[in-house]
Amino acid sequence: MGETAPKRCTEGAWVDDILLQGDGGDVALHLGEAVSRAQLRELVAAEQARYQAAGLVAGGVVAVRLPPSLSCIVAMLAGWRAGAQVALLDYRLTTHEVGKAVARLTPQLVVEPVTDVSGTLRGFFDVTTRVTPLRTGRPAASQHILLQLSSGSTGPSKVIGRTVGSLLAEIDRYGQLDGFPHRGERTVVLASIVHVLGLVGGLLYGLASGTQVVLPARQTVDGILKAVAAGDEPTTVLGVPSQAAVLAAAQNPPRLPQLRRMITGGELVRADVWERFTHGYDAELGVMYGMTEAGVIAADLTGSTRPGLTPAPGMRVRVEEGQILLGLPESPYVGPSDPTRFVDGWLRTKDAGSFDDATGLLTVLGRLDSQVSVGGLKVDLSEVEASISALPGITGAVVVQGTGIEAFVMVEERAVFDGLADCLAARLAPYKRPRTLHVLPELPRTATGKPVRNADVLRAAARSAAGV
Repeated sequence: MGETAPKRCTEGAWVDDILLQGDGGDVALHLGEAVSRAQLRELVAAEQARYQAAGLVAGGVVAVRLPPSLSCIVAMLAGWRAGAQVALLDYRLTTHEVGKAVARLTPQLVVEPVTDVSGTLRGFFDVTTRVTPLRTGRPAASQHILLQLSSGSTGPSKVIGRTVGSLLAEIDRYGQLDGFPHRGERTVVLASIVHVLGLVGGLLYGLASGTQVVLPARQTVDGILKAVAAGDEPTTVLGVPSQAAVLAAAQNPPRLPQLRRMITGGELVRADVWERFTHGYDAELGVMYGMTEAGVIAADLTGSTRPGLTPAPGMRVRVEEGQILLGLPESPYVGPSDPTRFVDGWLRTKDAGSFDDATGLLTVLGRLDSQVSVGGLKVDLSEVEASISALPGITGAVVVQGTGIEAFVMVEERAVFDGLADCLAARLAPYKRPRTLHVLPELPRTATGKPVRNADVLRAAARSAAGV
């Protein structure tokens, strides 16, 4: 660790001044029990000393591979306070995947659980951590303080970097969104705290704004609703559309006057989910559009402009040849990347969209790579997917292009799947219809809750389901 790192804007003062400031007695976090700001400051300082004793210096790199937990929150804050670059790895990665990530990111320290944890519906864990110095580690090669791997929903992950300025600008954008929680309110965070929505929109914004951050004990309907009911303050639930769908499917949900709204990000919310949620809970269901590369880009937090979204304050967004472009001061990618993604200050999102000049609203139309050619005719796979998802008895669908158009669906009962081909024949032109239909008990999802759209992974899941 004796090498010299490049000059970096990584002094830890921003952690104390922005994230850990405030009355020491205020509740900052709630993970089964309340954690005050004073307690959080003490834990972070102790963890920082632990890293420095292991050899971490300002400009170093620490990889954090921990499940959602107080230990995970303390670890990332301690790394930043020490002036280090923090690389966040999802705890669900396999040993092989962790090895590849470490080889790409070259951290000097790796923070992991002493004992691996499991439990897909756990909201948080109580873990003891170990800190492992790596002789192969190198100082940070860039001024980014945060490194994340993209979700990999359509292909290999990319290394994405965020600076102090980028994170603080996003925190400020959240504060300017009409309807986002503020001091004196609570946010029940269902989204992963090592990915951009849960990390910045949930954890970092909550710490900076004085909003209490709550992680439910279990991410079941009962666990989430108990977390909402545990406080009288106005409460927002922050998660992904699949979690909204689970809540919307609950029968006779309890009256929760403190529940103001749920806000989702990551993919589009189905119309039937929006209807069931808003009527069942007498609360709003808002949506946000964003990317790991930049955070929140546009939003409709009340559901009043759907499907149109209002660009977030300070975001430069335009649509060129049907593709959403995002103005950024520099490329967000660290290491090798596609040189066509960021050109002349504009990031090509690979998302299709349109602007309404009269209202200034942005409509996100899905991934551009969902548009394929069948017999010389253009087919938008997102249109096929939406048509399937809208059918009664369909609880989830992913459509991809393999040897032909293939659909992978979840159904309420087998009879729905048996009649699916006939239903689609009445709704889609022949060239748009899937050549192959597969039924799955659950759609494979990335760590951030997005449906996997890799045809090989989906087919493997279908073969496994058929074997069972």
